[in-house]
Amino acid sequence: MSTRSDHVDGRATVGLRCGVRSRSAVLVAAGLAVALTSSLTAGCAHGGRDDDRAPQHTSAVPAPPAALSRRAVSPDVPAGSPLAVKIDNAPQARPQTGLAEADVVYAEQVEGGLSRLMAVYASRLPRTVGPVRSARESDLELLRQFGRPTLAFSGAQHKLLPLIGRAPLRAQSPDHAPGAYYRGLGRRAPHNLYLRPDRLLPAAPGTAALGTGFRYGPAPAAGGIPTASRTVRYPAARFTFTWSAARGRWLVAMDGRTTVTTAGTPVAPATVVVQYVRIRTSGYHDKLGNHTPYTQTVGSGRAEVLRDGRSFLASWSRPAATGGTTFTAADGGPLTFAAGQVWVVFAPAP
Repeated sequence: MSTRSDHVDGRATVGLRCGVRSRSAVLVAAGLAVALTSSLTAGCAHGGRDDDRAPQHTSAVPAPPAALSRRAVSPDVPAGSPLAVKIDNAPQARPQTGLAEADVVYAEQVEGGLSRLMAVYASRLPRTVGPVRSARESDLELLRQFGRPTLAFSGAQHKLLPLIGRAPLRAQSPDHAPGAYYRGLGRRAPHNLYLRPDRLLPAAPGTAALGTGFRYGPAPAAGGIPTASRTVRYPAARFTFTWSAARGRWLVAMDGRTTVTTAGTPVAPATVVVQYVRIRTSGYHDKLGNHTPYTQTVGSGRAEVLRDGRSFLASWSRPAATGGTTFTAADGGPLTFAAGQVWVVFAPAP
C-alpha cells in the first residue's frame, strides 16, 4: 500500500492506493487515511475551531503559482466594496504579509488580553494577506460604516456564525471561498492561513469606498505636543509608535519588536489614532472559557491623534453604526489626518 498527498488550489487532499484488497489491508488503509486527513484538516477555520491560544497542527501547502492565482470573482461583489481582513497578531503570526498596503489598520483587544488586527483595503489590493484569523462580534459594528464590505476571516465561534450571516456584509471565509485561501509553509496552524485578495474582489474599489469619516489635510497650526513615541498597552500586548523624521512616518513596534512585513517592509503609518472606547464582555467565549471582549465603536469619547511628530488631543464621535467616526480638535475644529496609512488602536476608556 502507498499513500499520496495531493494539493489542489491551496487545499490538501489525501488519496490512497491499495495493492492488496484484503479486509485487514482496507482497515489499515482506512485508519491511515483518517490519521492523515486529521493532520491535514486540524486547524481549519470551520465553526468554532479557530482558537486563539491552543496551537494546532496542519500540513502546509505552497501558494498557488502566480499565473494561476486569478479566477472568476463571484458576481455578488457590491460596487465600491472595500476588503476587510482579520489578521492574526499573535507573536507566532509575525511578520505578517500585506499589512503595509492597507489603507486603515484597526487594532483591537481579544481574549486573554491579546490583540488582533483588521486591515481595510480600498486603494490597492496586495497579492497576499495574512495570516488570516477569526472574526468577533464587535467587528460587525465596526464594518457597518463601509456599506456592504467584503470580510475575509478564517471562521468564527459557532454561535456567532448566524449573526455574521445576517450582517450587511459579504462574508468570505474558507467555507465560502476555499479557492481564495491557502496554508503557507513554515508555520503551524492556525498561524499559516493566507488570502489571495484578487480571488474575492476583481479590483481595488478606490478610496471613495472608505466610509471612515476621516478628514485629511494640513496639520493644525497649534495645539500639538512634540512626541517622540507613544505606547498603548493591553493586558498581554503592546503597541509602540515612534516618530521617524527621515521617513515622515510613525514606525510600529509590537511587543517591543519593530514591525516589518514578510517582504521586509517597515509598517509605518502617517497617522496613528489612540481611540478610547468602552470594552465590555460579550456573550461569546473561546474554547478555554475566556470571554471575548466587545469593542464598542459607536458613541463618543476622547482620543489622541499622532501626526507629523506631534500628538493632538481630540474627541471622537460616531452617532450611528452606519456612519464613520469624526475627530474634533481642542479648538472645536475638525482634526485632519496626514495622507497615507492610518492606524486606529482601540484603547480601554479610563
